[in-house]
Amino acid sequence: MVTKYFEILIKSINLSKFNYNVFAGKYLDILAVSCDSFNPDVNETIGRQQGNKNHLKSLRQVREWCYQYKIAFKINTVVNTYNLEEDMTEPIQELNPCRWKVFQCLLIGGENAGSDALRHAESFVVSDDDFRKFLARHNPVSCLVPESNDFMRNSYLILDEYMRFLDCTKGNKDPSKSILDVGVDNALLFSGFDEKMFFKRGGKYVWSKADLRLEW
Repeated sequence: MVTKYFEILIKSINLSKFNYNVFAGKYLDILAVSCDSFNPDVNETIGRQQGNKNHLKSLRQVREWCYQYKIAFKINTVVNTYNLEEDMTEPIQELNPCRWKVFQCLLIGGENAGSDALRHAESFVVSDDDFRKFLARHNPVSCLVPESNDFMRNSYLILDEYMRFLDCTKGNKDPSKSILDVGVDNALLFSGFDEKMFFKRGGKYVWSKADLRLEW
């Protein structure tokens, strides 16, 4: 049985449109923000920062809101060819998230690789050895939670808009039948989900702010 929790993931922050009143909700436990670099030029290159939008300033603003409303703050980082040599130890420790999820760039056919993909990330991919070197450089960061390609492929349950589980174990998003038609248990058989790998990558953790020590 997979534990449910309330998490908001912000991939690109636009403070002019972001409804900060969401933080006032007592049911919001944890908020995750994607940050792949603390170098503005790198963020511009990889598409995290566009024009006059300041991704890093927005990141710190959301961090302050989390502090104000006592919401756990989490950072997600994808290691790629553009941030591979960066040392993020100091800014991560300064922001002090409850978890820093560090992902190895993963290619999924039809999503970020292949002729029919909406975007192409082939040039972003790093080797297993390079990923391990990035992790070693950031070993002093106690909240770091690494996820290699091997961990990611079969340790997530992903639903599409048709309520189908997406099996990514073969490098594509292969859909199951809809849970609306066959039920959750039957659809799960075609999800590719590996419960043991889920626990191995640290998928189960303390996420409720009732149980967390939110100290900054």
